[in-house]
Amino acid sequence: MKRFIFIAFTIVLFSCSGVKNKQTEKFTLHRGTNLAHWLSQSSRRGAERESFITETDFREIAKMGFDHIRLPIDEEQMWDENGKRHNDAFQILTNCIDWSAKNNLRVIVDLHILRSHHFNAKVKPLWTVPAEQEKFYNLWRDLSKTLAKYPNSLVAYELMNEAVADNPEDWNNLIANAVKTIREKEPERTIVIGSNKWQQVQTFDELKVPANDKNIILSFHFYEPFLLTHYNASWTNQKGYTVPVHYPGVILTQKEFDNLPEKMQQITKKWIGKKFDKAWIIKQWQKPINKAKKLGLPLYCGEFGVVSGPPEKDRLNWYADMITLFEENGIGYANWNYKSGSFGLIDDAGNKNKKLIEIVSGQNTAEQSK
Repeated sequence: MKRFIFIAFTIVLFSCSGVKNKQTEKFTLHRGTNLAHWLSQSSRRGAERESFITETDFREIAKMGFDHIRLPIDEEQMWDENGKRHNDAFQILTNCIDWSAKNNLRVIVDLHILRSHHFNAKVKPLWTVPAEQEKFYNLWRDLSKTLAKYPNSLVAYELMNEAVADNPEDWNNLIANAVKTIREKEPERTIVIGSNKWQQVQTFDELKVPANDKNIILSFHFYEPFLLTHYNASWTNQKGYTVPVHYPGVILTQKEFDNLPEKMQQITKKWIGKKFDKAWIIKQWQKPINKAKKLGLPLYCGEFGVVSGPPEKDRLNWYADMITLFEENGIGYANWNYKSGSFGLIDDAGNKNKKLIEIVSGQNTAEQSK
């Protein structure tokens, strides 16, 4: 009997030790994808929202070779205007994490759009109204109440998507206060922090993060050259542009430009004769790479992609160069996005872009290294 008690105690001891190790274990990431238009930037609600992405998708994402997902969530989907939770949305959030854990996927919970801050809005009260800043901190306090139970090795927090502040110090101050808020309850939680002005690479030298905090991941987004990545995109001034673009090499030749209607010439004249390739891309990334090295922090690209529409060969060439550069420079990444009719690895009907999946999941890179 005593021997049985000892064995049982030993099992419990080792189990508790494992839980503790999981809780303090570092959050690591390599290849991922965004679960966009589910709890963010979508009018889907109720059964339609629940069925848009299901547990089957998480098995599929893992099978593709990804190790994490980035989950954008919007304030309006998670809370009403008084800060009261929408319980159905929080259930989807916890389902997402639980399904990820079952499939050995990690999760970045990204607070994507606030009522006080949309990255493309002209007026953003978040930067000028102290009450909105306090509301932002309270959203993270409330999220932490649900997410703190998950180990650090499973879940990370991204403070906010694509901050756009006229004064970079406004974003730096918000970062400092938000990190302090989270650290009061979760000192070891990994926090993902992006640069100002749409998380673009050019503003990384202005970014300030709390000193001596190694549980931080730096994040940038990359959609360049825009003429290719947002080719004929309906929400841009390039809508209606259907002349071929090229990658790698000169994106738009003088001859092609001369044949464009005058309206499109006004939009595209800055692209004439411009050359884009791997060398150009890695040059653009130097500010975030240097910042990450200086601070000794991991670097992550949380969004990148090319809309469907440009010549598929050129589109896939760009993706292939991006993945190669991520791998060569030790940068984790998540493409935008998993499921949509424009950027998706699969479209809304569930049809897979197999060649794109092979590239983004690193299967092509693995084959080349053999």
